[in-house]
Amino acid sequence: MKIKVDTSGLKSSKWYEFLLRFAFGGAVTAFAGLVAHRFGPAIGGLFLAFPAIVPATATLIRTREKEKKERAGLEGAERGREAAAIDVAGAAMGGFGLAAFSVICRLGLPSCPTALVLVGATVTWFIVAVSVWAIRERWCRRLRAHKANTRFQTLPANVTSAADRRSRSR
Repeated sequence: MKIKVDTSGLKSSKWYEFLLRFAFGGAVTAFAGLVAHRFGPAIGGLFLAFPAIVPATATLIRTREKEKKERAGLEGAERGREAAAIDVAGAAMGGFGLAAFSVICRLGLPSCPTALVLVGATVTWFIVAVSVWAIRERWCRRLRAHKANTRFQTLPANVTSAADRRSRSR
């Protein structure tokens, strides 16, 4: 998997999709504010760290991928779920970086200049997020290789697995 920036999705997005993301983000932020008011800023900050638009984005990705496959005459529900799951996994990996960012800010702000702390926290976020991605990628490659090796050992030559049948229908 290569990391890349693709802006073509902006052209195909509809206005209500942006509104939905904005509404989800606002709702999560408001909820975090209420939690912070009740339990203090340290607890409220944990809720604010939740990627606010993940629920809306996952729903939109699932719907868009499903519709794309159905237009091609295929069953798209599984593909939509998989695409949304991949997006949420990416958000979770970024969340590890965000947690590291917050730790650096918490430790550095009382004693260091703000600009220096923010640069350090940003670099830390990037390193942690990319490292988590690389670890997951390596782990998934090993898991896929292991599954491929065990699948060929257990299936007779004329039998196809459910995974093979699903990949052909995509």
